Amino acid sequence: MRLLHLSLPVSDVASVAAYFRDVLQLEVAGDQVSIGWSTIQLQPANGRPVGGVHLAFNVPDNRFADAMRWLRARTPLQCNPEGLDYFALESSWQSQSVYFTGPDGLILELIGRRRLPAGDRSGAFHGSELTCLSEVGLPSHDVDAVREQASQRFGLRPISPPSPQFAPMGDDEGLLIVVAADRRWFPEQKDLPNAQGLQLQVADVSGRGELHDAALGWRVQAA
Repeated sequence: MRLLHLSLPVSDVASVAAYFRDVLQLEVAGDQVSIGWSTIQLQPANGRPVGGVHLAFNVPDNRFADAMRWLRARTPLQCNPEGLDYFALESSWQSQSVYFTGPDGLILELIGRRRLPAGDRSGAFHGSELTCLSEVGLPSHDVDAVREQASQRFGLRPISPPSPQFAPMGDDEGLLIVVAADRRWFPEQKDLPNAQGLQLQVADVSGRGELHDAALGWRVQAA
């Protein structure tokens, strides 16, 4: 699955666009942020809450150490309660991650996935090496129901064993991180998930339907 286009409500379009351009070195044109095949369109929040939104970006796994050094020089990393700021997952994930806080309290993540192709660059890392938007957090009051709908409508499977609190639906290139609305985000475990006003278009799925949560304000559609 590919996450093609995300509409993201923000408190101030110009300042958030400047963050993506100046801190993360991404291509920005007006309210549009480009990350590989993905686009984030920044929109005025118009009173919607903006904190607690989780987004992750794929990094070639062989470039992850360089990406981590690059990020440390540009912004503080988030830590878990034990003070760790680097997280490697084995088993079904085969990944390594770091987390950081963006504007409007965005919970952002860089993630390297071993199963994806290696990058062909060397030397100092640059933000243009981020390959795509790879995760979007979607809170729910019934994670199991959303997981079942994602399976039926888009043919998605969980990348790791799901639970009533957490179901990562999709694959290494694109994941819907379905989480319980009362489950605070890893690693700091301070922020509750929020997706008010998020609209996501996905591709390379088997169905043409949509997922939405009217109460929590998000929608996912097949392009």
